[in-house]
Amino acid sequence: MNSPRRILYIDDEPGLRRLVQRDLERHGYTVATAAEGATGVAMATAGGFDAICLDHYMPGQDGLDTLEALRALPGLPPIIYVTGSDEGRIAVAALRAGAVDYVIKEAGGHFLVLLRAAIDGAIERARLRLAHERAEAAVREARDRAEELATQRAMLLREVNHRVANSLQLIASLTRLQEGAVRDPAAREALAAMRNRIAAVAQVHRRLYTSDDVRSVALQDYLGGLLEEIGRSVGGRAIELAAEPMEVPPDRAVSLGVIVSELVTNALKYAYPDRQDGPIRVRLRREDGAGVLAVQDEGVGTGAGTGAPGGTGLGRRIVEVLAGSVGGVVTQAAGPGGTEVSIRFALA
Repeated sequence: MNSPRRILYIDDEPGLRRLVQRDLERHGYTVATAAEGATGVAMATAGGFDAICLDHYMPGQDGLDTLEALRALPGLPPIIYVTGSDEGRIAVAALRAGAVDYVIKEAGGHFLVLLRAAIDGAIERARLRLAHERAEAAVREARDRAEELATQRAMLLREVNHRVANSLQLIASLTRLQEGAVRDPAAREALAAMRNRIAAVAQVHRRLYTSDDVRSVALQDYLGGLLEEIGRSVGGRAIELAAEPMEVPPDRAVSLGVIVSELVTNALKYAYPDRQDGPIRVRLRREDGAGVLAVQDEGVGTGAGTGAPGGTGLGRRIVEVLAGSVGGVVTQAAGPGGTEVSIRFALA
């Protein structure tokens, strides 16, 4: 059961104070009264009131001065100002000074009815305002907590990506050492291809831990870094890249990176059997809401990604499986002018 609402009524007229007190208590309120402003302010300072009713004309300290003193109190309840029938200007001044409502004193019972209505309305509005403020505070707290958790999650993901990239770089370095230690050409080629696949995955994690957004990878920048790394691994070979800006999820970037690694590696091995400086181009563009990734050469090889005499066909199988994982379709065009292998893939 709710406790009675406590009202402080400040008025220098003893008869009116008693009349208001009896009426409000008859309607379920608990009422305390004060005969002048200073006493009322002292009682309000002790707290515990749901509303304060304040008369204007009082000796020593009138209602506006008392209202100013009350406004300095923390957690002040709503104040209803009480004025005479010809004191509209004073009522407006009280509202501007912080009162939430006013009631005109008049003979008869209307004053008491209007006073109760003003008290009830003021208390209800104060309750709604407090509930609204608490709800807003809860929303702000939840938002701040969510932002804090998101920041912590991003930091943890960057740390994870940093550690994964370092670990993959270590594996790639060990693979390079092993590659230099073996004499079988087929084994050396297999280790080099594996090293390029590791580089494709490591590049994604390297970009993620240096990015503010771990949910996507700028594919054009990622491919540029990957092709530079592949080029350095084969003696500084330049591989041309023309790419439109494109953001993709990290797992999609990994798949596309390994595909490019396979296609470029095969082009380097088979497209130019008689020379080492033929062009190899990688193209990335948007087309009809999808992405298109193509590797082109001008050589006479059997085509990157299709296997080659003496090869195992592993590169072709890797390309097909990874293309399927990104919703991609692999097409190949080969002719006297060279070979182009392209993958059309979904962006999301």
